[in-house]
Amino acid sequence: MAVSIIIPTWNEAAWLSRTLNVLQGLNPPPREIVLVDGGSGDRTQAIARAWADRLPLKVLQAPAPGRSVQMNQGAIAAQGDLLCFLHADTLVPDDLVRVIESTLANPAVSGGGFISLMAGPRKTRWGISLHNALKTYYAPLLFRPHLFVRGLRLLFGDQVMFCRRVDFLACGGFDPALPIMEEADLCLKLCRRGRLHQLSRVVQSSDRRVAALGTLKANAIYLMIGVLWGLGVPATTLKRFYEEVR
Repeated sequence: MAVSIIIPTWNEAAWLSRTLNVLQGLNPPPREIVLVDGGSGDRTQAIARAWADRLPLKVLQAPAPGRSVQMNQGAIAAQGDLLCFLHADTLVPDDLVRVIESTLANPAVSGGGFISLMAGPRKTRWGISLHNALKTYYAPLLFRPHLFVRGLRLLFGDQVMFCRRVDFLACGGFDPALPIMEEADLCLKLCRRGRLHQLSRVVQSSDRRVAALGTLKANAIYLMIGVLWGLGVPATTLKRFYEEVR
């Protein structure tokens, strides 16, 4: 079963080359990398095209901005049986493809993700990283206990979510109307088709949001958004508290 890696981008020139360089070393390699740009105003698209002769990479332009729209477009264009959604500022282990294949070889598992270690040039955010790993379990246990016992785990974009293409399409993919929490919404749909699994493996994601906002403010925003989402507050309202950091 072949793996397609889908990368939604928007003004990621500062990070993209590093991420693509890591993907060049994957063993085994993915079938393809589908990069879907949301209208970057920097050199993101130029950097991506410069890598096209070194990677099985195709660059697409989204019809509208928004990560859900971009990832859905990438999933439709993908030819692999397994989909992996990767943020442009996240680094993955070199056996990523094999890990995804072995995890989804179990028909009872519909999707999975990694433990995200948040780090930057100055520090590693150990506390936030631990909390995010635990949140994968305690958030569904608190807010969707009936689904937790059926295997629901809440995974987010920096955890490098993956699933079967057939399951992704069958449950409607990411909701394009959601400007935030689109991964959590997908988890709710995927858990009807099998268990979700957080692997005991680490990926490294950028701490740029925490660095920009400060640790206390960032944690307060994360906690508030999680609680309000669990209580049913619309994602369009939650987006007001979650501005893009580039």
